Amino acid sequence: MKLGIVGLPNVGKSTLFNAITNAGAQSANYAFCTIEPNVGVVAVPDSRLDVLTGMYNPKKTVHAVVEFVDIAGLVKGASHGEGLGNKFLSHIREVDAIIHVVRCFENDDIIHVQGDINPERDIETINLELIFADLELIERRLERTAKALKGDKSLAKEVELIERVKDELEKGKPVRNIEVTPDEKEILNTIALLTSKPVIYASNMSEEDFANKIVNNRHYNTVQAIALSEGAEVLPICAELEAQIASLEKEEKEMFLNELGVEQGGLDILIQESYHLLGLISFFTVGPDEVRAWTIRKGTKAPGAAGKIHTDFERGFIRAEVIGYDELIASGSMLAAKEKGLVRSEGKEYVVQDGDVVLFRFNV
Repeated sequence: MKLGIVGLPNVGKSTLFNAITNAGAQSANYAFCTIEPNVGVVAVPDSRLDVLTGMYNPKKTVHAVVEFVDIAGLVKGASHGEGLGNKFLSHIREVDAIIHVVRCFENDDIIHVQGDINPERDIETINLELIFADLELIERRLERTAKALKGDKSLAKEVELIERVKDELEKGKPVRNIEVTPDEKEILNTIALLTSKPVIYASNMSEEDFANKIVNNRHYNTVQAIALSEGAEVLPICAELEAQIASLEKEEKEMFLNELGVEQGGLDILIQESYHLLGLISFFTVGPDEVRAWTIRKGTKAPGAAGKIHTDFERGFIRAEVIGYDELIASGSMLAAKEKGLVRSEGKEYVVQDGDVVLFRFNV
């Protein structure tokens, strides 16, 4: 899963990204790596994996991971190259979802690029730049497809779709909010449009507002209303707080958050919500050598899940031995679960569920 972080300057985007990369660097379960200066990889928090590790005491534990891309250079005019915009807009085309950081905190020492705190204006600024970039792309595609239509009449529906999308973009409507059929969605997926990607608005607020469940933050309420109108998600976050706790050990972090009266850090919630947004789930493989979480899309059948581990597993799939996480933990061990008849043998049509503990049988 790859998430792109966007936002205007001085909204807390870099603070959040630095917290993310520091969290990755401190993770005992997944070695942080910097793929590029603006890319960080961090482990996905999952308490179930910790419990399974305690049960099996493996040589290593491997979390599912999420990749964050810090998309710098997004300012007014980015779609026309302002602020290195073109370079970084290309990075957004490669991500699965967008984390749009919106400033919802007051601080006279941190100057807002447009003079005052106004989430509605800030969101519109970023969204328009993405729409302008999509318009440029869709116009080029329309020109090519319309020309090809002269020799291939089967492209008529594609031309009609692209014209409709162009009209909606010109009205300021993101592609993700345009109703399309599954076939039309397949066509749009080949164009890599920025505004087709799902969005989570990260409302960056003060530590006090975050700890107080944002009851009095009018800026957060504004972002929430915008997200609701777009069918997007919105999450409160305090980038400054995340930066403070990123390097702490697990126990210290929990103690720090408990003192604030907060159950989970915003970064953990952000990753979990991103999973939900993209329709992702985790299944587990266990043993004395390794306990590991694997990420798949909801609805994936057993052979496809096996293919996440190795293509040979999918190619030579025979069956999957499956038990739900809760059943395994309640049994106390895999041996006890087998004695109770709780471990099932599933075939090629089995749809893997979130939390399944799976052993794949295959032959190549």
